[in-house]
Amino acid sequence: MSFPASAPVLTDVRRALAVFAHPDDVDFGCAATIATWVDEGIEVAYLLVTYGEAGGFDDTPRDAIPRLREAEQRAAAAAVGVERVDFLTGYADGTLTPGLGLRRDITAAIRRFRPDRVLTTSPLRRWEQLVGPGHPDHLAVGEATTCAVYPDSRNRYAFPELLDEGLEPWVVREIWYSAGPAPDHAVDVTDRLATKIAAMRAHHSQTAHLDVPAWVREQLSRTARETGLPDGRLAEAYTVLRTG
Repeated sequence: MSFPASAPVLTDVRRALAVFAHPDDVDFGCAATIATWVDEGIEVAYLLVTYGEAGGFDDTPRDAIPRLREAEQRAAAAAVGVERVDFLTGYADGTLTPGLGLRRDITAAIRRFRPDRVLTTSPLRRWEQLVGPGHPDHLAVGEATTCAVYPDSRNRYAFPELLDEGLEPWVVREIWYSAGPAPDHAVDVTDRLATKIAAMRAHHSQTAHLDVPAWVREQLSRTARETGLPDGRLAEAYTVLRTG
């Protein structure tokens, strides 16, 4: 199974909400794109479902990881110009499923921020690249976010208790999927290389073992080649769907 061809990108987006499972997910896949959006005047906010307590490669005490990774994510967001970073509570890293509780919490965030565009991970698995995109938390958040976009956030009879919190229905018009099969919408991020590297370096607990500049350049160069950009360009790639 794969996505259909991407829809033409909306040109009047004012707000975008990025919904991801762990601190650093958004930056590995999308930091340079988000920097581009911020430069275009789009207000971007992040919603992280977990604090990433199952991540890391050293002997940092496990109970110190959530606070550390939250601080890293906030620093990475600042590197690309994002000021609003929210975390959900009650969801453990490595255990996510696209259940009603998660759908409700993402729906609440959508209604609260009222974005034109939502960015999230693909709910479809890439069998040729199991490690990374195939993390079950990523797939679960992609599915739960898709359900929150449609039908939940626009349906006043879905999670009616949200109305008591003053969260009126909201129609998201566009959704961007990262890390899905055969992405066909390339964002040329050649001029955002330094910003992408800065965002990645902010996640020191996750990237200390990497040569970050070399890794970033190689990944963005490969994506540019795969999506047909000219030699020497750098890209992040997505599938874009209209939702409203």
